[in-house]
Amino acid sequence: MAAPTNRRRISQRGIATRDRILEAANRLMLVRGVNATTLDDIREASQTSKSQLYHHFADKQELVRALVRYRGALVLQRERAGLERLRSFSGLVRWRNALVQANSLNNGKYGCGLGSMTLELSDQDEQARSALSETFAAWERLISDGLHRMRDGGLLRQDADPEKLATGLMAALQGGYLLANAAHDVAPMEVALDMALEHIKSFLVQPSEEPTR
Repeated sequence: MAAPTNRRRISQRGIATRDRILEAANRLMLVRGVNATTLDDIREASQTSKSQLYHHFADKQELVRALVRYRGALVLQRERAGLERLRSFSGLVRWRNALVQANSLNNGKYGCGLGSMTLELSDQDEQARSALSETFAAWERLISDGLHRMRDGGLLRQDADPEKLATGLMAALQGGYLLANAAHDVAPMEVALDMALEHIKSFLVQPSEEPTR
């Protein structure tokens, strides 16, 4: 006999309510941060009652953990669009330009949604830290897979290490987000990404004069 399940069935209306709560939490916590955003703030922004909110999330920690997965899925969906078919250095430049342009809309404020959560949560919630780490690893793999395709296609030298180059590029991106947030200016992000791309460019079999922006 099959073991009974404790998993609750959620109606379509319930799913819509849960998504509305997560969308509101995502907006507020991006701007205010996780610790400065209360459940009452989220309830008001999502136009839900206390009973609705607590029906889906037992407490703030449960909501934050769900938000980590929600925000991670959004970021990876965006990054797949720019990286899954990456096969050229010009593709990396376009990816860089899209990220800088998106961040410039906020004058560099707020930084990376995943990075800001990592700063707040990594020493507070091991489950959230682990989920964030897995998301960053998946993001980094998208970059390294593209670099592997470039190397396999003869664009990068065989001594290029896609995994190390991807880690360096990710570190430059996250550091750039942090510095742009502090300055409220995307210029530091541009510098960090351009230096990382110049390093990757040095491994091209036939380096062109193509700029990194």
